[in-house]
Amino acid sequence: MAFFRPRVSREAEVRYHADLEVGRSFGALLGKAREAERELRAKQAARAPLEEQREAGLVLDRALTEALRAAEAAQRATLGVKSYDDRIARRKGRATPEGAMWTAEVSRLRTLREAHRLTGIPRVPRASAVIR
Repeated sequence: MAFFRPRVSREAEVRYHADLEVGRSFGALLGKAREAERELRAKQAARAPLEEQREAGLVLDRALTEALRAAEAAQRATLGVKSYDDRIARRKGRATPEGAMWTAEVSRLRTLREAHRLTGIPRVPRASAVIR
C-alpha cells in the first residue's frame, strides 16, 4: 500500500499565491520608482536645498525597495511552487527563459538600489556640527 505524499507543502502553496499577488504590482511599482528618480534628478538640476534633495533620494530608495520586493516575488512565482521547498527545482526554474529574465531583473534592481544608497542620497550635516 502506497502512502500519498504531497508534492509541495501547504505553506509553499500559500507563499506562491501571495507572491503571485505581489508580483502583479511590479509594473506599477517600477513606474513609481522611475517617477521618483525623475523628481530627484529635477531637484538636483534645479540645485534645490540639500534637505529637499535628501527627501527625494529617500523617496527613490523606498520606491526601489518596493519594486525590488515585487520583482523578487515575481521571480519566486515564476520559478514555480516546487521551488519553495526544493533547491534543485529552484535552480531548474532559473534556467528557463522567464526565470533567467526575472533573475537578471532582480540583480539589476538590487545593484541600482545599492548604488543609489552609496552615492545617490545626499548627506545633510547634523545640527550639532553646524552650531559649532
